[in-house]
Amino acid sequence: MTVAAERSGQEVFSFQAEAVQILDLMTHSLYSNKEIFLRELISNASDAIDRLRLELLAAGESPDAQGPARIRVGHDKDAGTITIADNGIGMSRDEVIENIGTIARSGSQEFLRSLTGDQRKDAALIGRFGVGFYSAFIVAEKVVLTTRRSGLEAGEAVRWTSDGKGEYSLETIERADRGTTIVLHLKDGEEDLLNGWRLRSIIEKYSDHISVPILMPGEPGEKEDGDKGEPRPDVVINKASALWARPKDELADHDYTEFYRHISGDASDPLAWVHAKIEGIYEYTLLLFIPGTAPYDLWVQNSRNGVRLHVQRVFIMEDTGQILPKYLRFVRGVIDSADLPLNVSREILQGSRAVDNIRVNAVKKVLRRLADMADREPEKYAVFWKEFGGTLKEGVADDYSNRDDIAKLLRFTSTRSAADGADVSLADYVARMKDGQENIYYLLAPSPAAAKASPHLEAFRSKGVEVLLLGEGVDNWVVSSLHDFDGRRFQSVAQGAGDLGALADEEEKQEKEQADAEYAALLGRFKAYLSGLAFDVRLSTRLTTSPACIVSNEPEIDVNLMHRLRGAGLPRQAVLELNPKHPLIQRLNERLDDDRMADWAHVLFNQGVLTFGARIEDPAAFVGRLTDLLTALTDGSGGADG
Repeated sequence: MTVAAERSGQEVFSFQAEAVQILDLMTHSLYSNKEIFLRELISNASDAIDRLRLELLAAGESPDAQGPARIRVGHDKDAGTITIADNGIGMSRDEVIENIGTIARSGSQEFLRSLTGDQRKDAALIGRFGVGFYSAFIVAEKVVLTTRRSGLEAGEAVRWTSDGKGEYSLETIERADRGTTIVLHLKDGEEDLLNGWRLRSIIEKYSDHISVPILMPGEPGEKEDGDKGEPRPDVVINKASALWARPKDELADHDYTEFYRHISGDASDPLAWVHAKIEGIYEYTLLLFIPGTAPYDLWVQNSRNGVRLHVQRVFIMEDTGQILPKYLRFVRGVIDSADLPLNVSREILQGSRAVDNIRVNAVKKVLRRLADMADREPEKYAVFWKEFGGTLKEGVADDYSNRDDIAKLLRFTSTRSAADGADVSLADYVARMKDGQENIYYLLAPSPAAAKASPHLEAFRSKGVEVLLLGEGVDNWVVSSLHDFDGRRFQSVAQGAGDLGALADEEEKQEKEQADAEYAALLGRFKAYLSGLAFDVRLSTRLTTSPACIVSNEPEIDVNLMHRLRGAGLPRQAVLELNPKHPLIQRLNERLDDDRMADWAHVLFNQGVLTFGARIEDPAAFVGRLTDLLTALTDGSGGADG
C-alpha cells in the first residue's frame, strides 16, 4: 500500500489490485441483487460487537459496562444517505488499512476465482469470502466510514472515505464513542432505498436472526405512549433474540436458512441441521448445520472451524478442535452452554467435563443426522458425500468410539458402480457378496480410472466378485483402521496370493497345481534375473488377460502407504506374478534357453511396475531392453517367437 498524495490533513492511498477488481465488480456487475449491501454491513456490525464482547471478557470487564450493544440504521432523504452504526469494537488506523484497504488474502483471491458470471449467484458469494464491506459500492457513489477502536482516546478516531474508483483517503478525527459508523451516499436512481419501510423489509428479510437489536427511527403513525402521529425515537426491527434459544416450533425453515447464511457466509442453503436443547447434569443448546457446499478453506491446515461457542448467549470463541473433532470441521453452527464461565479459555476447555459431555453428544447427533439423511434422503446424502466424504473418512482413524457409526456412512466406487461417483455403502457390498466369499475386496490406486484398468481386477471380474475402488489418499487409513465390517475382513486384491478361496472350484485348484509344476523352471530363472528387485516370482490366479503384475507380499502394509513412505511406489516386498494362460508366458516357458530371457524378465517386471502405478527405477534401461526385443522380433532374429 503506497501513499498517493497528502492534502488537507488527509492521506490518500491506492487500493491493491485485488481490491480494485472487487470494487469494479461491485460497481458494475452485481447490480441485480443490490439489497444485499445492507445484509453484509449489518452482519459486519454484529461481528464487531461479538469481538468487543470477547475482548472485554478476556480483560475481566463487563461487555455492557458502557451501555447495551446495538446497531442503528437510518436514512436522510435530503442528503441521499443511508447510515449504519454500531457500538462494537471499532478499528484503529492500521486496522482500517489492513481490513478495508487490503483484501489480497486467500479468501478474496478465491472469491474472484469462484465467480460464475451469474449476477445473482456471484452476489451471494460476497459474504462467504469476507469481502462484504465492498458491497456498499453496489448502491453508493461514495462511502464515508468513521471508527474508533475500543481502548483508544477520542482523538485517535479515523475517517475513511472512498468513491470506489481506486483510491481512498484517511484522516484522524475526534469521536466520542467507540464503534463504527458507515454513511452511504447513494447513486442516482437508488432513491427507492431512502424509505424506512423499504429498509425495514430488507432487514426483516435478511437480518431478523441477528441477536443484537437493530434500531431504526419510528415511522409516522407509530407511537409509544405518545400522541397519535408522533414518531417514536427508535424501533427494534429484528427479534433481537438468539435464534438457537427460541423454541423450535416458533422457527421456520427460512429462519434456520438465514441464520446459517449469517454465521457461515455461504450463499447456498444447508443440507440439514440439528437443533437440540440438552438438559441434565449439564445444560446446553446445539444448533449445528451441515452445509451443501464445501468452504474454500476446508483443506487448509489450521483453518478456523465453523462452530461458535457461546456462554449464556455471549459469543466466546470459535472452536479450534476442542469441541468438534477435525473430521467434522465442515459443520457450522452455535453451541451455547450454561455451565462454562464467561472468561472461558482454551486451557479451561481442554480440562472441562462439561466440554467432554458437549463433544460426545454433538458428535453423536451430527452422525445420527447424517445417517438419517443417508436412509431417507439418499440424493441429498450423495451431495453431502461429494463435498465432504473425504473429510468424514478421517474419522475412521481419528474417532475409535464412533468408528462403527462412521463406517456405515462411508460410500465408495466399486466395480458394480454405474459411474465414477461413490454410491456403494459397506452394507450394500456385504449384502451382494458371493456365496462362499469371506472378505471385502478393495484396490487402492491413484485414481478411479487407474483402478478400473488395473490387471489386479481381472479374475475378480471374471467371477463377478465386487471390488471397492479406492482412489483417495485417506482410503489407506480407512481400510487399515477398520480391519473389518460386519465380521468381514478387508483384503487388498494387490496383496497376498490372490486366490479367491472357497470361490475357486476343484478344476481350478488342479490347474494351479499342474501349472506350478510346469512353470517351476521359468519361475526359478526369473527369480535369479530379478534378484534384488523382486521379493518373489510366482504364478498368478488373479490375471486372465494381462501377462504379469506386481503385488505386495502378505506381510506388507498396504502399498499406497509404502508409496508415501518410500517415494518409488513399490512395496518393500514386491512380488512379480506371471499369468500361465497368457501366450507370451507360455512361449517363454517353451524356450527356457532363449538368450534374451533376462531382458524379458526385466521388461515384464517393469510393465508390472507401471500398471501398479509405481515408478521404474531405471527408465532408460527399460526402454533400451524393450527396443532391443522389438527389433529382434521384427527382423525375425530371435525372441519369444523366434
